[in-house]
Amino acid sequence: MRTEKASGTVVVLRPEPPAPPVSMSTTGPLYIASPILLLAIWELVAALGWIDVRFFPPPSAVAVTFWTEIKNGAWFYHVGATLGRVLFGFIVGSILGIALGVLMGLMPFVRLAFYPLIAAIYPIPKIAIFPLILLIMGIGEASKLVTIAASCFFFLAVSAMTGVLNIPRVYLDVGRNFEASRLNFIRTVAIPAALPVIFSGLRLALGAAFLIVVSIEFIGAQQGIGWLIWHSWELFSIRLMFVGLLTVSFLGLLFMLILDWLEKYLVPWRL
Repeated sequence: MRTEKASGTVVVLRPEPPAPPVSMSTTGPLYIASPILLLAIWELVAALGWIDVRFFPPPSAVAVTFWTEIKNGAWFYHVGATLGRVLFGFIVGSILGIALGVLMGLMPFVRLAFYPLIAAIYPIPKIAIFPLILLIMGIGEASKLVTIAASCFFFLAVSAMTGVLNIPRVYLDVGRNFEASRLNFIRTVAIPAALPVIFSGLRLALGAAFLIVVSIEFIGAQQGIGWLIWHSWELFSIRLMFVGLLTVSFLGLLFMLILDWLEKYLVPWRL
């Protein structure tokens, strides 16, 4: 609140109350309504014969196949294999990327040493280096995990570095005035201030992890959602193929919601 004098009259200016924060209670229905509406339209156009159900079976038919895969345990087997690869690669790649990104943002000599390498390798599709990793590590889980971790690493290294470099100057001055040690400064100032940008990198890395794991499972696995999709295509089992595609979509949405919740918990001042 502040006051100003205009023509001898004191005018009291009151700030407008802040808008209420958007919560899951108001946005939640949209998360449910939009996918349901899409499935309903899909079912309707299939029933009307506007699409070829040989290639686009209605959701009701896909649901029957989905339930069959759940009952015989095959769905859990493939989802478990894919989730294990995604989580390991995502966590390891993200931790290493954040660590290097923070160091590059705080230490110019580290940035000068590593950023040119990251800038040169980052544009290369990580699935393109999978054959090279196979030559080095052989056919097995290790090569898949390394490829997924590498795809996440670069996203987080760049986003963490960018977040640290954009920390407001006042935060840096406060840390110096309190004579914070390097470790305490990283833990209490650098990482919290860079978290909004880091979470953007986490979302990009998560999408890349699913993209890479499905691509790898197309060509170098005997289990997983990617293998299920490719094997279904080979057998012309279109309903089963859609089960795999919708499973990837559902898992992606689920993990994005988890990241949204973590961001609201760890970065409450932003939302």
